[in-house]
Amino acid sequence: MARTQDVVELILQDHRRMEELFHRMRSVEADRAAALEEFSQLLIAHAQAEESEVYPALKRYRNIDDEEVEHGEHEHDEGNKALLDLLQVEEVGSEEWDEKLEELVKAVNHHTDEEERTILNGARENVAMERREELGAAFLEERGRQLKAGCGSLDNVRRVVGA
Repeated sequence: MARTQDVVELILQDHRRMEELFHRMRSVEADRAAALEEFSQLLIAHAQAEESEVYPALKRYRNIDDEEVEHGEHEHDEGNKALLDLLQVEEVGSEEWDEKLEELVKAVNHHTDEEERTILNGARENVAMERREELGAAFLEERGRQLKAGCGSLDNVRRVVGA
């Protein structure tokens, strides 16, 4: 993928990577546990970076709906809870694991679809490229910090969810 600093493009790149990981987690030929581990790291780092660096900045723009931003945060909570439910299933590939995976896919896909149509399109239309690049740099820095800290571990996901 092209190296960009535009926060909109960076978020979209993460969304596409999550979709790829969903395909790997669904495939009996793939290392499903490894795909879940990568997904867990990415989802938590991505959401934490959005909530700490991107969403607060976008709320300042008149033409970006604060309710959509707050709804996005609520949907992060739902995705994190679905992730925790999947991480807590002991047998990868079991019927329960597949059920929890589909709940996670549904929660995350719902969020990414809404976010792309509302928040990210609003950012494209109302936020200057220079500011989007500043937000992109902050997003990448926080995302990297989260990844380095092992944010997708079961213990940390429990902490994030409040379980």
